[in-house]
Amino acid sequence: MTAPLQPVVQIQGEEMAAFRTLRRGLARTPSLRTGLGWSLVLAAVSTAGRLAIPFLTQAVLALFEDDKFDRARLWGYIIGATFLVLFVAVASGWARVRMVRSAAGALHDLRLQGFTRVHQLSLADHNEERRGQLVSRVTSDIDTLARFLEWGALAWIVDAMLLIGVVITMFVYSWQLALVSIGAYLLALPLLAFLQKRQAKAYDLHRTRVGDVLGQTSETVAGAETIRSYGSGAQAHQQMQGAIGAEYDAKVATVRFFSVLFAITDLFSGVAVIGVTITLVTWGPFGLSGSQLVAFYLLLALLQQPIAEMTEVFDQTQIALAGWKKILQLLDREPAVQESTAGKVLPSGPLEIVADEVGFEYLAGTPVLQDVSVVIPAGADVAIVGETGSGKTTFARLLVRLADPTSGEIRLSSVALQDCTSDSRRSAVRMVPQDGFLFDTSVIQNIRYGRDDASDDEINDVLARLGLDRWVDRLPDGLATQVGERGERLSVGERQLVALARAALADPGLLVLDEATSSVDPETEQMLATAIQELASERTTVAIAHRLSTAERADLILVFADGRLVETGSHNQLVTADGNYAQLHRSWERTVRSEI
Repeated sequence: MTAPLQPVVQIQGEEMAAFRTLRRGLARTPSLRTGLGWSLVLAAVSTAGRLAIPFLTQAVLALFEDDKFDRARLWGYIIGATFLVLFVAVASGWARVRMVRSAAGALHDLRLQGFTRVHQLSLADHNEERRGQLVSRVTSDIDTLARFLEWGALAWIVDAMLLIGVVITMFVYSWQLALVSIGAYLLALPLLAFLQKRQAKAYDLHRTRVGDVLGQTSETVAGAETIRSYGSGAQAHQQMQGAIGAEYDAKVATVRFFSVLFAITDLFSGVAVIGVTITLVTWGPFGLSGSQLVAFYLLLALLQQPIAEMTEVFDQTQIALAGWKKILQLLDREPAVQESTAGKVLPSGPLEIVADEVGFEYLAGTPVLQDVSVVIPAGADVAIVGETGSGKTTFARLLVRLADPTSGEIRLSSVALQDCTSDSRRSAVRMVPQDGFLFDTSVIQNIRYGRDDASDDEINDVLARLGLDRWVDRLPDGLATQVGERGERLSVGERQLVALARAALADPGLLVLDEATSSVDPETEQMLATAIQELASERTTVAIAHRLSTAERADLILVFADGRLVETGSHNQLVTADGNYAQLHRSWERTVRSEI
């Protein structure tokens, strides 16, 4: 594929999307433009050096055409050619080093932007897209871009300059032969336009299929225990095979296009040579000497080199643009939570919560919460109850601003949650999730995520206050114990203990707990209960109560059903009212008695 043909091919219909992707990508990664001027200069030097070879060859052959052969001049040409080759090699190497450095900096910035945006996405985005697909955006797709920027981008510059230089030089020798040479490649234009449009679609589909494979792989690996427990390996294998098969078919389609383009390049390169030869035989040498004709054929061969290379470069470009497009689609998504510029700070101590007609939708037109209004006094111990899918967990997530309400407003001590600074919110509001997620490091480092600047003494004081110091002493290496990936070396209850200690270290005014004590042993459950009781003191606590024994002890109970807040009150008040809560409580009591 030739450089002169590419703009013509791409400025048609859907091909404009490639230019838009390139323009927007460069805007996102300005470091790619850093030092581009010097890279262009070095590329021009390299091009000039390669163009000089046909002229040197002509000059040497001209010596043999002259009756007065000059051996000293011949040695001068040889020495000059040697220095020229070395100079071109140094210029080309330097240009490549500069491009690789620029690409490395750009990819570093792009990975960070992608990583940041993944964490800013809404809860709906994380529910709709499997984690593997998001991981694909910041790993696999950026890797495809890396391969292009480290080699393909420089090849475009050098080969484009070489093509332009060769064509101009050919016209200097003979405009007739130059027209025949270029005309042979122009014959390929309609076919190239036809193939390029379909090749772009094929690469875009392939990048999508790669994301599907990573998503399916992530899901299968994470669910390995469930797959083995339920004997559903065949089904998982079938799903994985389907995803891999679809990716294989998409990859084969892209290779098919590349093979056809490569064959076309060889075909029309041969047509150009044959056309020039027929023209010479039919109409004569057009005033060219034998040495000049040799130089022209060398230029024709030099023209074939970048054309053949650009077939592969164009293939890499299509892959990179497809990956770049996916990355930009991720970066273009609006962050779910826009941090406030108002700069309001939440007060210290227990926080009052006011929910004013709060509504939320993961998907437009599908409300998860509707018209939730409640006032929770500062320092209250609140339990949220309701059947699965009632909206209780979503409401809890809104309190810590993992998402913003689609309607209504949440205020903490008279400050709208959207108006307070991110640092203030993260210091004053903390959530302990049900799974007690831990990072693959030590216990103490996981606790320190609660407050980065906390000292070891402060962490020990928190553990002692929560009654967890004796548990830490029983760990193999104490606080230095490595927890493994996702905390797999600790039990479910122990992971929850670390998560509680992490929250306590932050000393928030509002603590949101997703209760997780149903799958732990009695001793750990008692430690959890003691730690939670201590942690809940002197602050507002909102607990998603999966077991109604928690609700029985709460100051205030919020009962959710079908996305609405249907009841509020104490345990005794709600049982007497004989509404939703009373029904849930009776059902829970029957379950507890049956277990006993």
